[in-house]
Amino acid sequence: MHYLEMVVAMFAGMFALGLLWSALGIGFSHTRDPELAYLLMAFDMSVGMAVWMRVRGHAWAGTLEMCAAMFVPVVPLFPLLWLGLIDGMTVMILAHVAMFPLMLAAMLHRRDEYAHC
Repeated sequence: MHYLEMVVAMFAGMFALGLLWSALGIGFSHTRDPELAYLLMAFDMSVGMAVWMRVRGHAWAGTLEMCAAMFVPVVPLFPLLWLGLIDGMTVMILAHVAMFPLMLAAMLHRRDEYAHC
């Protein structure tokens, strides 16, 4: 159940902050600015999750680990992008595919904390 809450919070953050950035005229193209586009999206998702985790009583360590799951997937992907081996949309797809098992790993790492919140 908590995993589903994290996914919902992640999408809520992405949606709400996406609207804010759009209203402010801030936006990045996945084709033109893939690094910035992904990092901004990861930030938006992280804010949503962090807010909800803190509301649910999670400590900062677990919260930051869950947020890291949004950013860690691009560590091996950005160099592949820079070398021209993949494009910005592939970065988006692969990073999103990787973040879900990383979120689960963060939860399993702190199984007791997630079981009691």
